[in-house]
Amino acid sequence: MSISDKKQAWQDAVVAKSIAKSPERKPEFRTTSNIVMDRCFTPGFDDYPGYEEELGFPGQYPFTRGVQPTMYRGRFWTMRQYAGFGTAKESNERYKYLLQAGQTGLSVAFDLPTQMGYDSDAAMAQGEVGKVGVAIDSLADMEILFDGIPLDKVSTSMTINSTAAILLAMYIAVAEKQGVSPEKISGTIQNDILKEYMARGTYIYPPQESMRIITDIFAYCKDNVPKWNTISISGYHIREAGSSAVQEVAFTLADGIAYVEAAIKAGLNVDEFAPRLAFFFNAHNNLLEEVAKFRAARRMWATIMKERFGAKDPRSMMLRFHTQTAGCTLTAQQPDNNIMRVTIQALAAVLGGTQSLHTNSRDEALALPTEDSVRIALRTQQVIAHESGVADSIDPLAGSFLVESLTDQIEMAATEYINKIDSLGGAVEAISRGFQQKEIQDSAYAYQRAIETDDLIIVGVNKFTVTGEPAPELLKIKEEVEIAQKKSLAEMKATRDETKVKETLAALASAAKGTDNLMPPILNAVKAYATLGEIANVLRDVFGVHRETVVL
Repeated sequence: MSISDKKQAWQDAVVAKSIAKSPERKPEFRTTSNIVMDRCFTPGFDDYPGYEEELGFPGQYPFTRGVQPTMYRGRFWTMRQYAGFGTAKESNERYKYLLQAGQTGLSVAFDLPTQMGYDSDAAMAQGEVGKVGVAIDSLADMEILFDGIPLDKVSTSMTINSTAAILLAMYIAVAEKQGVSPEKISGTIQNDILKEYMARGTYIYPPQESMRIITDIFAYCKDNVPKWNTISISGYHIREAGSSAVQEVAFTLADGIAYVEAAIKAGLNVDEFAPRLAFFFNAHNNLLEEVAKFRAARRMWATIMKERFGAKDPRSMMLRFHTQTAGCTLTAQQPDNNIMRVTIQALAAVLGGTQSLHTNSRDEALALPTEDSVRIALRTQQVIAHESGVADSIDPLAGSFLVESLTDQIEMAATEYINKIDSLGGAVEAISRGFQQKEIQDSAYAYQRAIETDDLIIVGVNKFTVTGEPAPELLKIKEEVEIAQKKSLAEMKATRDETKVKETLAALASAAKGTDNLMPPILNAVKAYATLGEIANVLRDVFGVHRETVVL
């Protein structure tokens, strides 16, 4: 059968079924010159060795060309803006502003104490409350954070790892208070602890105990929160730490392999949990390399799930991913240049087939973004979606000699890394030996040296500089935020049922010492208004804490 005949068969079966379920945005897509844009372009000749095996059609294995049969012709990617600062009330106001501006999903940033399992009144939290995200100490804060936001209608992504189980429990409890059952809520928790050990550092517990919490979340959500993405396996922070595009793909997928292996070892069937796995990638400056990176990652994951783990459900083989533009490329010098950088990066994510996207704001190299900067960042996505035409056809760069060659080369190089990690005993063991950390450090050093020697030009930094730049208007978190947060925490503790809190925390400790799933006792503790720090401390007492591996 010729490629054109196979394409027609795909449209008659797969696409028709998809459109019947969810129509495309309009009956026909045309350019400004009135040229019809095909849904999916394929070679105009049939002699394309390996076309189906390497590219195929959107929505079909190996998913190189996209995970949905109609992609953005059906609906655009989810437009998220990562936001959270100060108190829950302030962040709630920002979320409502973003939703009114056309954002289609929420993305929550938590402050460092929340990420590290400390309450705002803890000694370790001093000076950090509300600074890089919103402070969440208990269910009371979570109720304020989502006040007036219907959780059955909004998808929420939460960038949280060590304390992901606690924040997810709080989200479930808030939904129930709104009258929304867990079966109806949708969203994602990052919940990717392995990359914390190698690239970011917001870990609490040792790796094996952290993996237990993660697989408990998998099992609990499979039965109780079926629309929730239980992990966002993250290459974003690996890239932010200085990795190359190849390393980002390799180390992210190696982590994914470790999570799948852990879940299977815990007794879960691969096709029961794998469809809810999600990924999180960085969009860097080299547009064509980034497009190829996303395509290679999709093909590699499909192969891994099918051949290594024997997945049968096509959804288990789909690499669905969120993208954020590269914070590490933003410059404090000439911050308006960051608007152009973010535009290129966002375009790469869209051309690469992302499922959701956050665009960084121009002033994030200096401070938390102002409302004006956030609006420009969101408008960047909207202009790409509605005015550029790149969303009118699926995988528009497919067939480019350059893009296909880059895709193949990234896949080959990333596969070599995965084979190396396998030979070391897998991602967890390789991290314990410092392998990934050392590779990232070497890559980061080489990148910085290229800037310092002018081999790599950064506009406004080592070329095309100006003197006497005016200081931009910045958003600053006042010290009063920490004072107010501590006060509200004390008031909540004074009114809760202390007996109930102690009972639920004791039940959690008992579960942690045994083999019971940890999510039900965490949820009970959250509903009793036990604080995030109290819950995390129970697990610290049972599991211990992780000490960083020194890489020489």
